Amino acid sequence: MADEAKLGTDWTDEELDLIVGDYFAMLAAEQAGRPYVKSHHGARLMAQIGRTHRSVEFKHMNISAVLEELGRPTIRGYKPKMNYQRSILQAIERHLLQPEAGWSPEPASGFAEPLSLFLEPAPPLMPPKTRPAELERLVRKFDPGERDFRNRALGKAGEEAVFHFERHRLEGEVRPDLARKVRWVAQEDGDGAGYDIHSFDPDGRERLIEVKTTLGGRTTPFYLTRNENSLAEERLDAFRLLRVYSFAREARMFEIRPPLAEAVRLSPHTYQASFA
Repeated sequence: MADEAKLGTDWTDEELDLIVGDYFAMLAAEQAGRPYVKSHHGARLMAQIGRTHRSVEFKHMNISAVLEELGRPTIRGYKPKMNYQRSILQAIERHLLQPEAGWSPEPASGFAEPLSLFLEPAPPLMPPKTRPAELERLVRKFDPGERDFRNRALGKAGEEAVFHFERHRLEGEVRPDLARKVRWVAQEDGDGAGYDIHSFDPDGRERLIEVKTTLGGRTTPFYLTRNENSLAEERLDAFRLLRVYSFAREARMFEIRPPLAEAVRLSPHTYQASFA
């Protein structure tokens, strides 16, 4: 039962730590395919902290909003709501800094059949987003682009999914001869080509595919190397960037064609330091 003395009051750090920890416990279960009941979690939490059902649900949606900004999976049904207090950012940061918070779903591999991927429209290029300073600091600290860039297992799993997708696509378009020629370049030759998959259009034209995979949503930012960007500029006709997102849940995908600057906002991220 709700504690009437708490109605209209700010949540304490202890309460926020409890609800953030419980949110991540539900998220881990959902991502791993383990059954759980939201209402049971909510009832236990309300009994612990004396907050109303409405207040708990709203705070869950606040957490979803922050995790979406961080390019992380969120719980189904908790639609992101952005008008949250600064203290929820601090609670999420405290949780993510815990050693066990490094958990992420193991990406699948060894696909016998392609994932149920299809090409959907890319999100539109929106005006630059202005974030509150505290949220901007948190996003920089847990940079989703860098996280995905360093996750080799995730990148490899996404490439493998697209490799099989391309082969099955060409077989479905009655070009089994071209399907047999599709190459997983990054796996066979190593990185450095500026693309991951060498595929074809049904008429035989090349498709030089760079795959970018994330566990986050469709607008999660990603890293593009200088080599990849140069190839996109040199091979406007053939270069394709396939963005695979929500990979741990129900993988989805869209395609971006050059010129990339018309589809995404490119900004320098690192600097080369030298002594000569």
